[in-house]
Amino acid sequence: MITVYGAPGWGSAISELMLTLADIPYQFENIDGFDSPGHNQEKLLKLNPLCQVPTLQLDDGSIMTESAAIALMILDKHPHLAPAPGTPERNQFWRLLVWLVANVYPTFTYADYPERFAPDAAEQLRERCITYRKSLYLWLEQQLHATPYAFGEQLTLLDIYICVIRTWGPRHGWFKENTPKIAAIADAVCAVAKLQPVLRRNDII
Repeated sequence: MITVYGAPGWGSAISELMLTLADIPYQFENIDGFDSPGHNQEKLLKLNPLCQVPTLQLDDGSIMTESAAIALMILDKHPHLAPAPGTPERNQFWRLLVWLVANVYPTFTYADYPERFAPDAAEQLRERCITYRKSLYLWLEQQLHATPYAFGEQLTLLDIYICVIRTWGPRHGWFKENTPKIAAIADAVCAVAKLQPVLRRNDII
């Protein structure tokens, strides 16, 4: 069985939800506090030198990291969790999946730990990352159908990302006011019954 190393409310929630949506069994190992020196950090470093979550140990003992790579792994066996091959929606799915990881994710890395990257201007870096992140979400809003999901009636793995990142900031009120499509997609994902135990465990609902 796959083991997901993560912490409630962190990026491992995305992998948990994707695996749950795909009906892929897994066990969750809570390594809360991995971002500070201690036992859990030491445990994660042995698996992933970058000390990041999600980190998955697969059935064969190999390690899988990077949420987009995990999404691709899931889609190999469950292609229905993305738009149909050969469609414009499929192309946009790939584009936005990589776009989220390449553009939005780094704003959390730098804003959450600004002292690591700009010790003499930590607060300034944090504020600029948050402002930039908001501009990214405003762009993303224009790319979505949101009826009720990013590509229409079909729930895809991209919708899982959108649901989780809404909880990380700038929080629900900002999304509802400024990006109603993103808010609607997140609400639709939260209403999926099979996902709700994971959503609750990660304080998403």
